Amino acid sequence: MNQSTLYGWGRTRRTVAELEPVRTVEEAREALRRADGRGLIARGLGRSYGDAAQNSGGLNLDLTQLDRILAVDAEGDDPTVTVEAGVSLDTLMKAALPFGLWVPVLPGTRQVTIGGAIGADIHGKNHHTQGSFGNHVRSMDLLLADGEIRTLTPHGEDADLFWATVGGMGLTGLVLRATVAMQRTVSAYFSVDTDQTRDLDDLLERMKTGDDGYTYSVAWFDAVTRGASLGRAVLTRGNKARLEELPATLRRDPLKFTAPQFGTIPAVFPNGLVNRLTAKAFSELWYRKAPRHRVGEIQNITQFFHPLDIVAEWNRVYGPGGFLQYQFVVPFEAEEAFRRAVVLIAESGHVSCLNVLKRFGPGNDSPLSFPMPGWTLTVDIPISDSLDRLCRQLDEIVLGAGGRLYLAKDSRMDAATFARMYPRLDEFRAVRDRVDPEHRFASDLSRRLGL
Repeated sequence: MNQSTLYGWGRTRRTVAELEPVRTVEEAREALRRADGRGLIARGLGRSYGDAAQNSGGLNLDLTQLDRILAVDAEGDDPTVTVEAGVSLDTLMKAALPFGLWVPVLPGTRQVTIGGAIGADIHGKNHHTQGSFGNHVRSMDLLLADGEIRTLTPHGEDADLFWATVGGMGLTGLVLRATVAMQRTVSAYFSVDTDQTRDLDDLLERMKTGDDGYTYSVAWFDAVTRGASLGRAVLTRGNKARLEELPATLRRDPLKFTAPQFGTIPAVFPNGLVNRLTAKAFSELWYRKAPRHRVGEIQNITQFFHPLDIVAEWNRVYGPGGFLQYQFVVPFEAEEAFRRAVVLIAESGHVSCLNVLKRFGPGNDSPLSFPMPGWTLTVDIPISDSLDRLCRQLDEIVLGAGGRLYLAKDSRMDAATFARMYPRLDEFRAVRDRVDPEHRFASDLSRRLGL
């Protein structure tokens, strides 16, 4: 038995459990037969921030060795790839780009498995134009609690099980493989417009009036500086670059995937390194280094999508105590509630350097999918004794506005708050109870939230 200490990317809620690698479907079935009363849960690359991929005292299945790309169909107007669940987005991108294919939805890191992308229904900078990852899954093979493998499609006989699995945090079964619709691209580069904004009002207005002209849009904003400059931001928006937009040096190899990495952050940083002084310095530097207005800059994938992937284990900067990533969405019509949440964070005494604002488009048919039309904000806050008080105040603002929190980022929400935020929870429970009445698929998150 391989007992391992497991935790999410936020480095909180450490638990001890058996971690078992799975290389074949039969090994997965065998693990199901052996699972005791604590059940089992799938684990990929560990990039959910809380306890979604942990099962304290039970069995965690490491699916990263189910990592084969089974088929690439690059012909016709509807290209697809079929992959095993342990394939990472990084691996998929490297394999697909030579075919002129592009992954339709990317989060802030490439180090996410396909199974994790489905289970968390990940989103990226293009939700307002492309939706979330589940929208692009054509089919998936799901290993159920009784050992049956069922092929699911979004409009088939088991469509309710398909959509309960999308965003279902691994609680309906084990995703073994999936066929994903891809997009065509002529380059691995992006034409990017960048603007500094003066304050929160300026930022929101520019996003409301300009985002529809771009496939991708995201803003880093300052949640440390208070007063008139509260919410000043760096807004970056872009589209896939056309060949004629590339400089001659890049046109020779337009599908080249540049993914530099400058080492690994060592586990030597103490708690408290991210504080008001360092956060204010970082925020000032990040804002000032951005151009006030720049149009048509050609950026590669790492620059535009994944700057944090340049340094491995960057989460160690927060020290052994870890950090909380709090991500919420509120409807567009609840803009005043959004503003109150931003002011509360800025005036709370807690600090956050990595603050991301995006606009969501329509959600999908998943009862537990996070996105819905509205403003979504993400902040990273170091763990401290008084943080829970701030989070509970934020919870009430989000609830009052008809919003919700993202399960893939959550590590502290309680069951009552969760039930109020997800009005279709009973639909998910009904499907889960039908296919897994004994709840053999279970996690620390599912027990904490009463799923």
